[in-house]
Amino acid sequence: MSNVTAIYSPNFRMAMAETLSHEGGYANHPDDPGGVTMLGITKKTWARWTGRKVRDVPDEEMRTLTVEQGLPLYHAWYWQPVRADELPGGLDFVIFDIAVNSGPGRAVRMLQKAINRLGRIHIEVDGMIGPKTLSAASKINVFDLINEVGNTRLWFYFDLSTFKTFGKGWVRRLLAVTSFATAMALGRAEFMIMARQGVALPEHKQAA
Repeated sequence: MSNVTAIYSPNFRMAMAETLSHEGGYANHPDDPGGVTMLGITKKTWARWTGRKVRDVPDEEMRTLTVEQGLPLYHAWYWQPVRADELPGGLDFVIFDIAVNSGPGRAVRMLQKAINRLGRIHIEVDGMIGPKTLSAASKINVFDLINEVGNTRLWFYFDLSTFKTFGKGWVRRLLAVTSFATAMALGRAEFMIMARQGVALPEHKQAA
C-alpha cells in the first residue's frame, strides 16, 4: 500500500464530501467497465493501491471499504496529481472530480482545452499540469473556467459508447459539480454540505 502522509486541506475535505455524495456505495453494474466499485474506487484500483492482484481482493472487502480507508488513495492518486491545492478554489474540485471519473491526465487535458477555448491564453494540451497551466488557470475568471471545463466534460460524455446507459446520471453529476464548484469559488460550499443530511465532512487530520 502506498504510504502517504499529508495534511488534508479544507478544500480537499469539501471536495471529498461532494464527490462521495455522487459516488455512493457498492456497485457492480454489468455495463460499467470498472466492474466492482465501492465509494467510487474500483476493485482494480484498490488492488493496485494495496499491492495485490485483482483476483486476491474479495468482493466482501470492497463492500466494507470505509471512507477513512479511501481518503489517502483519493488524495495521493487524484488530488495531488492534478495539483489541486494550487488551483483556484472551485476549479480544484472540478478537476479533481474529473480525475476520479476519468483519470488525472484526462482531467488536466480538459482543463487545458477549456483554457484554450476561452481564447485569452494558449497552452499545450499534454495532460501534464505544470507552471504554464497553473499560471494560465489563475489568470482566467474562475467562474468562466468552471463552466468551460463543464462544457468540455459534457462533450466528452457525448462521445462515449456507454452514454446511452449512464448519460443521465453523468449529466446530473456534472450539473451538481458545477453548482458546488461555484459555491466553493464564492466561499459558500460548507453551507451546502451542512444542508445535506447524512453527508459529513471527512475529519481534518493526517493520513495514516
